[in-house]
Amino acid sequence: MNTKIFPTASLKTLAAGSVLAISTVALPAHAEWSANAAMTNNYIWRGLTQTENEAAIQGGIDYAHDSGFYAGTWVSNVNYGPSDVYSYEHDMYAGFAFETGAVSWDVGYLYYNYDKEAEFDFGEVYAKVGFGGFSGALYVLTNTEADEGPGQDFDAGSTYYVSADYGFEVGNGIGIGLHVGYHDGDFAEAFNGTAGGYYDYNISVAKDGFAFMMSSTDVEGPASDGGYDNDEIKFVISYAVDISM
Repeated sequence: MNTKIFPTASLKTLAAGSVLAISTVALPAHAEWSANAAMTNNYIWRGLTQTENEAAIQGGIDYAHDSGFYAGTWVSNVNYGPSDVYSYEHDMYAGFAFETGAVSWDVGYLYYNYDKEAEFDFGEVYAKVGFGGFSGALYVLTNTEADEGPGQDFDAGSTYYVSADYGFEVGNGIGIGLHVGYHDGDFAEAFNGTAGGYYDYNISVAKDGFAFMMSSTDVEGPASDGGYDNDEIKFVISYAVDISM
């Protein structure tokens, strides 16, 4: 689960967690279809492994119109436990990207779909703003099929993720990305197995589709135990390609 460049690529990053963009969101010159595919040694979403620190194959298809409207879908293998009931993640999203002067904006809806046995599908609305190499984003829970336990609140607006990113180029097409995010709310705790809100942060280097990322969190709870080790520094290597259609 995590964020790529709108609107001509899927919501997930090639390193699955870091914004590697050097420029802000730009409107497409015309309506077009595109696809993307990626391989990574670890699928990281908001600082947490979604594959128990194992490899993932990912890909998506996107549509972007010159009005700023875009829509797409994205898939990845996932693994959250020994029962392997969460065998895949399938995301669907739609939104609108536009610019006001030097500032870029992006608003939309994202739905996360999992294996039918998981019963943890959920949706978020999001808003992003970018200026130069800086960008910020806010994701807010809108709906979920998960059951609420005693003392839990999965209502719309009860869980959120906020992040800030900065990307810049150092020459020869090499991009550097810096990221920090914060995830909090009862649904985040239930879905991630965390004990309260947590911060995630990473630094990434990318060139010609290849990316290397160092990521860590201050997470506590089951998410930091066993095969997850989400409180440890993770090193992610990935390769992604964008395909014109």
